Amino acid sequence: MLVSSSCIAQLPGEEDLGAWYMYFGMNKIAEKWSIHSEMQFRYYETTNNFNQLLLRTGINYHINPNAIATFGYAFIETDGDFREFENESNFWEHRIFEQFILKNKVGKFDFEHRYRIEHRWLDFVDGNDFQNRGRYRLQVTHPIAGPWFVNVYDEIFVNFQDNPFGQNRLFGALGYKASPTLSFQAGYLKNHFPNAHFDRLQLAVFYNPDLRKKVSPESL
Repeated sequence: MLVSSSCIAQLPGEEDLGAWYMYFGMNKIAEKWSIHSEMQFRYYETTNNFNQLLLRTGINYHINPNAIATFGYAFIETDGDFREFENESNFWEHRIFEQFILKNKVGKFDFEHRYRIEHRWLDFVDGNDFQNRGRYRLQVTHPIAGPWFVNVYDEIFVNFQDNPFGQNRLFGALGYKASPTLSFQAGYLKNHFPNAHFDRLQLAVFYNPDLRKKVSPESL
């Protein structure tokens, strides 16, 4: 029984360092409007053992330079088991979300407050479910030298059903701004759930071209 309990406890892969590989884009299409694009590949281990695919898009309305409202959609495919099986059945999620971002600056510190409400249609192997949750993320960015900067955030997830606490993500990264439209970040995430916690490396690309004008190689 002790061996069985130990194996079950390790099924989520808590003892392994995983990785998230990510792309984010905010592409202006009008003075007040832009399109959000996002793709994430998440793994239980750094280069293999698939955990999750996330595809997200949305339309942003820029109220002013420091306030953005978003309405969007996300598709998520998840393998919820650390073990790898042939022909295993993953589960899917369709998600609608509303989001509001507020920005402010204090000295050289850039603060960003992100508020998000998510409506989640979950398609499990043995049934379906509908859930709602809220998310709040406080992010702080600070330049350190030339194009280099540091970025840290903490985000809490609150369920609107069952146990209110969903998860908490604490993150820190080193970033490099290659141009006004292109930047990179490499960081480390501590992801806590009610009954599990995970350590994840994150590698991210941010590309934000203005689609109203032709993008030249010099702008990259």
